[in-house]
Amino acid sequence: MADPKGFMTTPRQDWPRRPVEERVRDWDEVYVPGALLPIVSSQADRCMDCGIPFCHDACPLGNLIPEWNDLVSREDWRAAADRLHATNNFPEFTGRLCPAPCEAGCVLAINQPAVTIKNVECAVADRSWELGFTTPRPPDRLSGRTVAVIGSGPTGLAAAQQLTRAGHTVAVYEKDDRVGGLLRYGIPEFKMEKRHLQRRIEQMRAEGTKFRTSTVVGRDIGAAELRSRYDAVVIATGATAWRELEVPGRKLDGIHQAMEYLPLANRVCEGDLETSPLSAAGKHVVIVGGGDTGADCLGTAVREGAASVTQLDIYAKPDDERDEDAEPWPTYPKIYRLSAAHEEAGQLRTAPSADADARLFAASTLRFTGDRSGHVRYLHLVEVDSNRRPLPGTGRAIPADLVLLALGFSGPDRRDGLIDQLGLELEPRGTIARDADFATNVPGVFAAGDAARGQSLIVWAIAEGRAVAAAVDRRLTGGTSRLPAPISPYDRPMTV
Repeated sequence: MADPKGFMTTPRQDWPRRPVEERVRDWDEVYVPGALLPIVSSQADRCMDCGIPFCHDACPLGNLIPEWNDLVSREDWRAAADRLHATNNFPEFTGRLCPAPCEAGCVLAINQPAVTIKNVECAVADRSWELGFTTPRPPDRLSGRTVAVIGSGPTGLAAAQQLTRAGHTVAVYEKDDRVGGLLRYGIPEFKMEKRHLQRRIEQMRAEGTKFRTSTVVGRDIGAAELRSRYDAVVIATGATAWRELEVPGRKLDGIHQAMEYLPLANRVCEGDLETSPLSAAGKHVVIVGGGDTGADCLGTAVREGAASVTQLDIYAKPDDERDEDAEPWPTYPKIYRLSAAHEEAGQLRTAPSADADARLFAASTLRFTGDRSGHVRYLHLVEVDSNRRPLPGTGRAIPADLVLLALGFSGPDRRDGLIDQLGLELEPRGTIARDADFATNVPGVFAAGDAARGQSLIVWAIAEGRAVAAAVDRRLTGGTSRLPAPISPYDRPMTV
């Protein structure tokens, strides 16, 4: 480590965000451009050479965090980029979107603010592109084996890139008109500008990966036909079967799933639409669900000019500090966090009936009521205790012209017919069953990512994509010396 006292002399400094009044008027990323590089080396200096890097173990990818922290502190960007890409195909994605379980596992976090690992990672990834270190890596020779990857989210892209680099001929099938899955149409532009995704796709094309967009496997091409064309098939379709809210009034107009709403806003940013058909402009918006998808809806609604936005979270408001008895270090703590979207909603006072950040905690939806035309106008809720039991006398109604359901996902969507055509076995929770080598009950068919794991983090998606690639390579060639050893799908991170 470059400065053995860095963690004692240098305070934590995060990548600053642009002023709220400025950033809500556009769809650019929320951070101040160019403000990360001047601070990142000194922030990397805070890595304390602890000897037992729990951050490394807390990361599902096993990122070599202490190594590239040291290299960044010395401003050795090429070596840092090499260490970073050794374990992560898309660090500019995780550097912007991952909730950073590594920081929860940082030894410094026992009694001080953790090292800004996520910011350092993002800086290394961006700097690697700027300096020309990130280039296509086509294979030296082809194996003669072919692989189809179904789905182009982070799992599918990671699997495809690894398999292509191992020398296999890989085709990625994507149901949408553009590559990227939820990275393209689920993640708002203000969280990750799509230029980062696009340049990775171009890198993969230069390496030899083929992309087949607007193709639904199971409908546009039969599953049996796909199996006959390829030596192996990897299913990486994600968990897109959204959870429903079965309460009276659910069928009223103006109530939509989050993943019906967010893609339209992204298509506006892509130039496909002038305005979204579900635009929140001038409407009282209520988001049911307290997770990241709900926060994405919140930030989108604010930018569209909503009259008010309220986000309901069924859980009680978390404490500001870690509960050492319930969630001791290095577990990932459930603490109060203020995302960029919540900061925007709070400063713009878009939810006068909620907390300052537009959230209503410990709130459960009872029913919806509408006007004579059948459009939703009010959401009726009740406060609940820690066991989600209603508290008497706490019921009330809040205005709701647009309701967005962000309740998570239960597993892969079966409407395309892929699962049934292949005859895949499912787990009781609806995900695709697989063994320790990512293989399903159908020979030559593998499953990875949220489709098999269940709804999870982007860092787990990439880890599973890399791991299933190694498993497929081993099945096709008898070994996987060219790829990292696969993790087991039954592994769990230290943090939850």
